[in-house]
Amino acid sequence: MRRIRAAVTGAVTLSLAFTATACGGGESGEATPKTLTYWATNQGSSLEVDKKVLQPELDQFEEETGIKVKLEVIPWSDLLNRILTATTSGQGPDVLNIGNTWSASLQSTGALLPFDAKNFEAIGGKDRFVDSALGSTGVAGKDPAAVPLYSMAYALYYNKQMFKDAGIAKPPTTWDEVAAAGKKLSKDGKWGIGVEGSNLSNNIHQVFVLAKQHGADFFTADGKADFTSDGAVAAVKQYVDLMATQKIVAPGNAEYAQNQSLSDFAKDRTGMVLWQTPSQTFASQGMAPEEWGVAPAPVPAGKPGQGKQTNSMVAGINMAVFKNTKNLDGALKFVKFMTSDEEQILLNKAYGSVPPVKGAQKDPVFADPSLTVIRDTLATSAAALPQVPEESQFETVVGTAVKELFADAAAGRPVTTESVRAKLEKAQQQMPKK
Repeated sequence: MRRIRAAVTGAVTLSLAFTATACGGGESGEATPKTLTYWATNQGSSLEVDKKVLQPELDQFEEETGIKVKLEVIPWSDLLNRILTATTSGQGPDVLNIGNTWSASLQSTGALLPFDAKNFEAIGGKDRFVDSALGSTGVAGKDPAAVPLYSMAYALYYNKQMFKDAGIAKPPTTWDEVAAAGKKLSKDGKWGIGVEGSNLSNNIHQVFVLAKQHGADFFTADGKADFTSDGAVAAVKQYVDLMATQKIVAPGNAEYAQNQSLSDFAKDRTGMVLWQTPSQTFASQGMAPEEWGVAPAPVPAGKPGQGKQTNSMVAGINMAVFKNTKNLDGALKFVKFMTSDEEQILLNKAYGSVPPVKGAQKDPVFADPSLTVIRDTLATSAAALPQVPEESQFETVVGTAVKELFADAAAGRPVTTESVRAKLEKAQQQMPKK
């Protein structure tokens, strides 16, 4: 997931006890065969930006089909709770966007329409979508609970002028090089790299990738929580040590959760940031495209790839349909429209993301160097977050553990292997028992 939103999500704040309940088509059951309600995610620099991007396309859909789409753009801080309330109350939209990391968790509610062969055929076929994006649409072996809409991946963004002033000739490719560059940048009130220490989902994204690089996962092959392995502990400690030990992250970043690290970067206060397609936010902060560069996110050594060379989670937004919509035919027509090559090119260009639809990816606009890094990462070195029903709880409890460790680092309290393990053990105890 990404964002240019009120960061990727501090949304996962609910202890999830999912209940499979029928959800009505259209809020308050008001949908008619000529009406759809659509909950869109906040992809742009503001809700108003999203409305300006989306409304003309919804008007075009109405012109083509006669179906009016009622749009609501929902902030990331509210989205998951809104969706969960809809699954239990029956008062939900017909079509909605979800963070792709939530796919398996929301699939387990039974409220979302499975995209079986018939439903995929209705939207143009499953083979139109990129395999890596389909890998984050639900539990393996089950029909997807949603289809990919926007694809993102993490990359390392660097401030060219700050690099030049610090005598750094090229962007770092390994974590040792990140530390070395960060120390050169961290002086005179400026810092090497930014983090969002209070953003639970962003924390998860970073430590998930680092765990892969340490040869670990946070879940066993049969889906059980495994937060205290040596590799998982090392991953969390390595991330927090950017502040605690290496001191290349400003202590104030422990409280960041609303894209403040992007603002610091755009205002020449931080030299690097790991993020998903932030170009629109940089522009809204007055930063010109030529002022920043992008490189693949760092790996331990060598080049990005699979396994221990993984350097991003598969980020993105999926589009789902509530199972008992009163306008299933219209909902599938709308999904087909939004995932058409033409719309995918237009929307992903507007948001600075990469289309998860193969035909749209071929458009020359996505050959831009900054997007090429993202596209190549998704194709060669990104891994999907665990597609297990408990994924959202994982984001909450482990993301909170990392947040608390950053708070310790900011306060000058030691962050040791033992203290990290203790936090992760506590987090694991909060997970549902299997």
